[in-house]
Amino acid sequence: MSSAAQQAPVLAARNIGKSYGHVRALHNVSLELYSGEIVALFGDNGAGKSTLTKCLCGVEQPDEGYLETPQGQVTLRSIRDAESIGFTTVHQDLALAPDLSVLENMFLGREILASDWRRHLAIVSRREMAKQTQAALEDLSINLPSVRVAVSDLSGGQKQALAVARAAMWSSAGILMDEPTAALGTRQSDIVCDLICSTAERGLAVMVISHDILRILNIAHRVIVLRHGQIALEKRISETSQREVIDAMVGYDERVRELET
Repeated sequence: MSSAAQQAPVLAARNIGKSYGHVRALHNVSLELYSGEIVALFGDNGAGKSTLTKCLCGVEQPDEGYLETPQGQVTLRSIRDAESIGFTTVHQDLALAPDLSVLENMFLGREILASDWRRHLAIVSRREMAKQTQAALEDLSINLPSVRVAVSDLSGGQKQALAVARAAMWSSAGILMDEPTAALGTRQSDIVCDLICSTAERGLAVMVISHDILRILNIAHRVIVLRHGQIALEKRISETSQREVIDAMVGYDERVRELET
């Protein structure tokens, strides 16, 4: 994504603040997400990453500030509201139904009814759902044993790939990903990172929350670091380093390093 600065952001947070009682989870947080761009969101536990993501996907509403799309200011009161502006979320638990098949998970809550007389009996068209599921998987170069296999029979990497494919299928603007490589091996993590890149190449904005700093820095275009509920660093990947990112996360002052050397 080479021209983000020349685009309007598909989603922007403007001066977001959020408190839980006396705990200030977010303070004056502003960010912009652009089509085709991968943004890495880093921060230690308690930095505000989860709270920010919940505000962006409609699970929580900010106490201060607002969200904005190219169509204007929006209020997201549910995940469905976020989906209505084209954003879906891949949660860390993936939210997959293990006893259902791949195609049933892809269309869960969005089933396609048969086009003939069976429609009046609310009978779904599994053939059409299978066709669209296979096309969505192929679009991201995802290879699964079958679209009819139960999710419980898939490996960890395959489940993560399915969750990404489902999000991409129903997103028109962007995807928020929470720890997409957690609990995966090296090879599976690399495959998921390839999927993230493929998703961005389709024109979707992607924000990735992760503790896998080095791997995500290798695929991201821009990095944002939260610390104590505020943005401690926001830079293009080409303008920063892993050392600077980690320093921002822990609050290490460059002036201290100068005194130490």
